[in-house]
Amino acid sequence: MANVHISGFLPRAMQSLRIAFLVMIVAASCMLSVMPSAVLAQQAGPDAKVTVDSINQQMKSKMDAIKQQLSRFQSRLNDDSQDDAKLAQLRAQAEDIVAAMREASESMKARVEQIQARLTSLGEPPAAGQPAEAPAVVEERSKLENERSELNLIVDDANSLSNSATHLANSITNLRRTLFAQTLFRHTELSGDLFQDAGTAFVAEVGNFGSTFGSWISFVLRFKAWQLLGAIALSLGAAMIFLSGGYRIFGRFLRRNGGGDTSYIRRLSVAFWSTVVQTVSVAAFLVSSYLFLDGFNVLRPDIAPIIATLFGFIWFISFVWKLTYGVLAPGEPEWRLVRITNRGAWLLTVAVLVMAVVNSLDYLLGAISIALSSPLVLTIAKSLIASVIVGLILIAISFVRPRLNEDEDPDSAGHAWPRVFSILLRVAGGLLIFAVLTGYVGLARFVSTQIVLTGAVAVLVYLGFLSGKAISKQGAFKNTTIGRRLAEKRHFSEVALDQTGLVAGLSIYAVALLFGIPLILLTWGFQPADIESWFFRFFTEIRIGNVSISIVGIFGGVLLFALGYIVTRWVQKWVDGNVMARSQVDLGVRNSVKTGIGYLGVGLAVIVGVSAAGINLSSFALVASALSVGIGFGLQNIVSNFVSGLILLVERPFKVGDHVVTGANEGIVKRISVRATEIETFRKQSIIVPNSDLINSPVGNWTHRNRIGRSEVPISVSHDSDPQKVMDILLELVDQIPEVLRNPEPHVEFLSFGASALNFELRFHLADMGDGLRIRNNLRIAILKRFREEHIEIPFPQQEIVFHRGKPISADEDADMRGGA
Repeated sequence: MANVHISGFLPRAMQSLRIAFLVMIVAASCMLSVMPSAVLAQQAGPDAKVTVDSINQQMKSKMDAIKQQLSRFQSRLNDDSQDDAKLAQLRAQAEDIVAAMREASESMKARVEQIQARLTSLGEPPAAGQPAEAPAVVEERSKLENERSELNLIVDDANSLSNSATHLANSITNLRRTLFAQTLFRHTELSGDLFQDAGTAFVAEVGNFGSTFGSWISFVLRFKAWQLLGAIALSLGAAMIFLSGGYRIFGRFLRRNGGGDTSYIRRLSVAFWSTVVQTVSVAAFLVSSYLFLDGFNVLRPDIAPIIATLFGFIWFISFVWKLTYGVLAPGEPEWRLVRITNRGAWLLTVAVLVMAVVNSLDYLLGAISIALSSPLVLTIAKSLIASVIVGLILIAISFVRPRLNEDEDPDSAGHAWPRVFSILLRVAGGLLIFAVLTGYVGLARFVSTQIVLTGAVAVLVYLGFLSGKAISKQGAFKNTTIGRRLAEKRHFSEVALDQTGLVAGLSIYAVALLFGIPLILLTWGFQPADIESWFFRFFTEIRIGNVSISIVGIFGGVLLFALGYIVTRWVQKWVDGNVMARSQVDLGVRNSVKTGIGYLGVGLAVIVGVSAAGINLSSFALVASALSVGIGFGLQNIVSNFVSGLILLVERPFKVGDHVVTGANEGIVKRISVRATEIETFRKQSIIVPNSDLINSPVGNWTHRNRIGRSEVPISVSHDSDPQKVMDILLELVDQIPEVLRNPEPHVEFLSFGASALNFELRFHLADMGDGLRIRNNLRIAILKRFREEHIEIPFPQQEIVFHRGKPISADEDADMRGGA
């Protein structure tokens, strides 16, 4: 039957720790046993063979110890065939042995493969008539063959032990399944004699309990008074820490301090978190109190199960009360999560609490009967009464009229349940009573437990889902208390608040599942050892075929990669801002060094993260070979751009800040990345050019070696102007500009005799060609003003148009005129 025993958590946890320690020892021995002989030889010199033999001998002794342990497990299986909790512990230990043997076998197989590879490289021994091998080669081959034989024997033993442990685990699973079915479907004949025997046993049990409990109290007061006071003091300290401390930390988020306009998300959050926080605090306080009492040897073996079940009874009642109070909120309709009347809220609260008290009291009295070795008929009678009461309460709830319509007063009479829901309640209650009357008391007890405990946990998980959904809804988190505080104190933007709300919603989902799933599994008959084993294997080893995935390892690898990435960014910033900046290195060199450090750091972080995640890089050899074929076809452009980017960073034909011209694009280089280079035009348009195009095509770099550049200002004047005077004026004006270099010296070129003007070009050099646009503009303004003062005309293009009037010109005359022209 499903039962929850707080007293079983500590022994099971200690047993799990012992098994984990055994697995660690076996794994360490396996790792030592598969160390290459060459490494051992380097470390131990001539004693390498002795070291290998001693490690193999240790492994054999471990195998013998595990064989004896499996034999003890088999005998315990026969003795504990009726105890589901002990069977669960045995199964978890058998699975640990299977995992350890599998790991040892795989490790030793890897060493056998290394030996075989070395033997292959040494070649076959020489045949008869061939030259003899060197003594060192003969000795090495002999050592490797002997070690291979020993390892093969150990591998066979490990596989045999793994198969035996697997068979034992499967046997335990089948035995537990049979035991569970027998417990549920055990038939009991109901008769007057049964109740008469149960009444007699109950009277005897009451007297036995009084004497047992009284003797324990007397024993504690006489011999364990100081231990009892110490346990009570520590328990009170635990109460201050868990109960009062939890309320101090989370109290402001759990108080009902709103009015009638309390938002739905606020009501959901208060109901869910108040239930979770206070239930966990009560559980932690009760468990610590039990551990203190047990640690000070205050509890006797016959009293410990009763106290443990009593603490479980207290926890369950407090859990159901907090959940019911949070959802139904009797007396506080503004905090109610369901639309029901005030009277209906009180009736449902009382009904749920009574069912919880009756159901948990059944288990408490059952624990007392087991501890006092009372007859089984008494336990059957208690479960029968409890199941009938729960069934009657379910039927009574179906006749309550608690429902409210929209905008109705909570003090109104209310309406009946929906017909389907009321029928379900009556059917459930009727089936419980029918199962009891037909003699299936175990089944009725199990179903009543699921209705009360599983129903309560399911409601709590559902509240968590609703709360997470409401908080993660777009724009909802900013209206919460935490959202407003983040916006006021941390200046979170609306987008940041929305993303924070999404993370908070997912976190609430995770908390609800982590809190609800173990409780539901416990109520359905699974033991804590089962849940511990599942969680441990889920986070440490998920096997898909021959591939083993560890979620803990993956998270560790991700964290190490993130740490390596952060360190890389910090090193980049420090080198760029301190070393490179103080060395007065130009911007291009600083960018190349910074990018190179980033590539190196991220590459190392990836290697460390992958290794920490437990991923064997050698297993990717086949994938890498297939990937190389893909690179040859589909990824060649990406690889070409990547290699081209590395060439650009090392060769530096241009750097960040250079003024370049490539094809129809001209601008300033802003960034050189792995795949492409960003060029910003003078119109502030960003052009992304693949690196391979910059490597394979001509690129003009105005600032490759320096920023010195020549500027030209073309000028045209009329044919009547004095050319020498024009040239003198231009040189005079350009000499007045301080940015113009004197070496090379500015000069004026008389370019040509135009149809409408004389064409000149003023040429000069600037230290920074980036100033060319400004200087040319100012120079043109100065030239225009000076030419107007000197009455030098800048002509516009002139054309002469001749009109012929008179008789029409014949075609021959027109041809003669064109020919003459």
